[in-house]
Amino acid sequence: MHRPTPPLPRPTDQLRFAMPPKHETLDDERRHRKERLAGALRIFGRLGFEDGVSGHITARDPEFSDCFWVNPFGMSFRHVTVSDLVMANSEGQVVEGRYHVNQTAFTMHAQVHAARPDVVAVAHCHSVHGRALSALGDLLDPITQESCAFYEDMALYDSYTGVTVDAEEGRRVATALGSRKALVLRNHGLLTVGDSVDAAAWWFLTMERSAQVQLTARAAGRPVLIGHRQAVATREQLGGDLVAWISYQPLWQDISRSEPDLLS
Repeated sequence: MHRPTPPLPRPTDQLRFAMPPKHETLDDERRHRKERLAGALRIFGRLGFEDGVSGHITARDPEFSDCFWVNPFGMSFRHVTVSDLVMANSEGQVVEGRYHVNQTAFTMHAQVHAARPDVVAVAHCHSVHGRALSALGDLLDPITQESCAFYEDMALYDSYTGVTVDAEEGRRVATALGSRKALVLRNHGLLTVGDSVDAAAWWFLTMERSAQVQLTARAAGRPVLIGHRQAVATREQLGGDLVAWISYQPLWQDISRSEPDLLS
């Protein structure tokens, strides 16, 4: 009996795979960052990371590197559009937009941006499991593949001074973060950074979920730690900002298609 010839594999250069876009103009790059910022805020709102007026995501402007786009003070994450976003300078003064910014939170973001010129975006919210982890003064343990992405790439800001954050405390936060991508603010919550809005948002999402897994596992018993060598190897595979950007794309596709008004 004649066997049919099996189909040939399609050349890999004919397969689609999303990668971070290249921008021809600063205006195009600015628009892209603002779209991703509005989308990330809506995703955080969907996931319940919003707590009153607390929490911010900031994105560095591609042209004016000491200015940052941020969500408007007092506006629900779930309703933010591109046109609602505010640009403030490093002193927290609004230079573009129609709304105020939360000066207390913005001061911390501005100092992190100042200390880390490689960082495009900073995310900080008062998420439930992040706050629970921070109340213990703990870091994430290497107990899952996802938590290994943060292995030896996160730090603890082991202080709490109340609601007010001045420039000096913002600098201390930035110093505690150092060159890492994530910080646990004791008794406060989580902070993550990335070379894109997508990466910073993905790290925050993953860190929050990893905190939930760790707290759940500890409540149930004694979690088994992944060994140092395996944790490092996993971090090298999964801990880069490009991997974070790629991992975030399904969330961007969902929010931008289901809520296209965010682009207005």
